[in-house]
Amino acid sequence: MSKTLGIGVLGCGNISAAYMRLAPLFRGIEVRACADINEAAAKARADEFNLRAETVDGLLAANDIDIIVNLTVPAAHFDVSKKILDAGKHVYSEKPFVLNVSEGQELASIAKDKGLRVGSAPDTFMGGAHQLARHLVDSDAVGKITSGTCFVQSPGMEMWHPNPDFFFQPGGGPILDLGPYYVSNLVQLLGPVKRVCAMSSSGSEYRTITSQPRHGDKIKVETPTTIHAVMQFHSGAQITYCASWDVWQHGHSNMELYGLGGTLHVPDPNFFGGEVRMTEKGAYVNMADAWNHPFSKANDGSNANYRTAGLADMAQAILVGRPHRCSLEFSLHAVDVMTSILASGESGQFIDVATTCDRPAALDPQAAQDLLI
Repeated sequence: MSKTLGIGVLGCGNISAAYMRLAPLFRGIEVRACADINEAAAKARADEFNLRAETVDGLLAANDIDIIVNLTVPAAHFDVSKKILDAGKHVYSEKPFVLNVSEGQELASIAKDKGLRVGSAPDTFMGGAHQLARHLVDSDAVGKITSGTCFVQSPGMEMWHPNPDFFFQPGGGPILDLGPYYVSNLVQLLGPVKRVCAMSSSGSEYRTITSQPRHGDKIKVETPTTIHAVMQFHSGAQITYCASWDVWQHGHSNMELYGLGGTLHVPDPNFFGGEVRMTEKGAYVNMADAWNHPFSKANDGSNANYRTAGLADMAQAILVGRPHRCSLEFSLHAVDVMTSILASGESGQFIDVATTCDRPAALDPQAAQDLLI
């Protein structure tokens, strides 16, 4: 097998540009072609990034494509990923990679039979800030983590996205859309979740689009838009998680972890970088020189943006025969946690999480540098 794997992108919407723009930063991958059911969208992206535009069937059959990145809408992820595996290609999916555990288990069975890999975003937990938090947890810098909080709250997606309908349909909502960032980061920091409980609601029956080009259109809300949950981890930690698209402003930190010896303030897991703050007991510790990590460095304006790191890590894992960090098992556990939270919000019952996973390997500065060209 070549030391560079050919990448095809299936789905040429908003997020595709980030993959195409950032993939050249990484070793072992080369984006070669793209496709979309809207062939004009594929042609436009291909022209923008000097790629080959394919039909969907053409991309699935292309001999120079080893991994297909599935960037379709969440409701289509399972069917499209299954077609990719059936075509004999590895698949890396945007989040959430499936909408229920049984779909993920079916993909796992197909992948095992065919000797293929499945990976899924988010890969932001591989960012320098979150790997610093991982290093501090693993080195017992704040002692055993007993509890914590997570908040991801805003007025919604219809104010900026050109076609926000899917955010408010089953498979969307703040849990399945934004939850992957938070749950994945918590699992890589603390290990798997044991059980959950939640309460959920929707602030309104319809949302009005205020972005262009559909300003004024109304969307029917078909999934909860405010969820308050508690996750109990096998480690014993209890984390309160609040996710809402019914909040205009709040003063909560994105993520705080409370240990017996201090506190970790972890930045927004939707991003690779940000400031990690730590206290020993009640006193803040200066972390400014604590971690010289490649994925902390600003490369996208003032932001550290290394989207595609998870894809590159999977490609290198395929080439050398090691586990990849954004694995099917890890991603499926996150899906199980999120769908269990939604089910608990509907039923009012505690729910035991059926799946488990290993924590992905830590990504120290040298391991991150090895992914980059």
